[in-house]
Amino acid sequence: MKLADWIPADDACARLGVRSQTLYAYVSRGRVSVRPDPNDPRRSLYRAEDVAALTARKSRSRKLSEVAVGAMSWGEPVLASEITTVSGGRLYYRGRDAIRLAEDQTLEAVARLLRGGHGAALKRTDRPKPPEGPSIRARAYAALAGRAAVDPPARGRAPLALAVEAATLLDVLTDAVAGSVGGGAIHNRLAFAWGQGPGGPGADLIRRMLVLVADHELNASAFAARVAASTGASLAASALAGLATLSGPRHGGAVEAVRDFANEASERGAREAITARLAHDRALPGFGHQLYPDGDPRAAALLERFEPTASYARLLEAVAGETGLKPTIDFALLAACKRLKLGREAPFALFAVARCAGWIAHAIEQGQADTLIRPRARYTGPALEDAGG
Repeated sequence: MKLADWIPADDACARLGVRSQTLYAYVSRGRVSVRPDPNDPRRSLYRAEDVAALTARKSRSRKLSEVAVGAMSWGEPVLASEITTVSGGRLYYRGRDAIRLAEDQTLEAVARLLRGGHGAALKRTDRPKPPEGPSIRARAYAALAGRAAVDPPARGRAPLALAVEAATLLDVLTDAVAGSVGGGAIHNRLAFAWGQGPGGPGADLIRRMLVLVADHELNASAFAARVAASTGASLAASALAGLATLSGPRHGGAVEAVRDFANEASERGAREAITARLAHDRALPGFGHQLYPDGDPRAAALLERFEPTASYARLLEAVAGETGLKPTIDFALLAACKRLKLGREAPFALFAVARCAGWIAHAIEQGQADTLIRPRARYTGPALEDAGG
């Protein structure tokens, strides 16, 4: 081998972008070959081919790391799923257009579709009285936590047993939100609990909302549910993980930011509220969605079915005129609840009940994959202590 195929330490370190101690570590691990310098026995030379290969490997590793970091925030898909996707500005549940499903399907039917089931609904009637609590949210947490504490792990369970448990779990959460054990379609039970006549226009609007928000690909709460399910946890535990994640202000709690914006617009005027926010580089909650550059189809489908109150209609018009942004499902959901004069907790409750169908579907699919979700962390902390010291 020619001498040119061997390079001195400073050249090797420069190519690798490391200090001499790291180069010596590569040598000790057998990753870089070393030989004495024939012109100066006190110095060593390092195989250039090994250094080049190691440099290329490090570059690939950095690129993969960058891809992984980017995938954590609206980046490239990182997990295979047959459940839900956003394509061409539309939302699909197992290949079926969610907007079309909202025309006539119930949440129960969509829940079966999401988890890959077919046929008649599977329900148990031996549900206990829902827990008491000062709020819908408190009752929902207590209901799922109670089931998570006693339900068996999902791993290894028969598909039919999981299907029955899934249907029952959705009923248990609905009971907690409604405040009593009930029968019939979920949207009618919620409508009755909230002072809307079952089977009336208010109930149908609730049905549409439930179907439109039942799942939304690999959002934060669905991912949390999948992480829990990957450990073999029960469906209730996975749903509880989803509910806890949904509560954050950047997820299911985002409706509160939309409410604050709508209140600002009502108090000071829509255009004034918009101008003030833009002047201070503040977002317009409820408008513009990263996955839907041409507008959130769920919001458009829902807003077609009712007349927003005057203040919400003015805000819609003003935002469109000033920025061109279109409403998201968060705005449409809040506007619909406002139109029906539902309580303050109604938007979050609707999200929770509907998304529970999605969480369960993701939990079952993740359980079928039988793989643990366990990413590695890229350490950025203090320098490591010398283990041999």
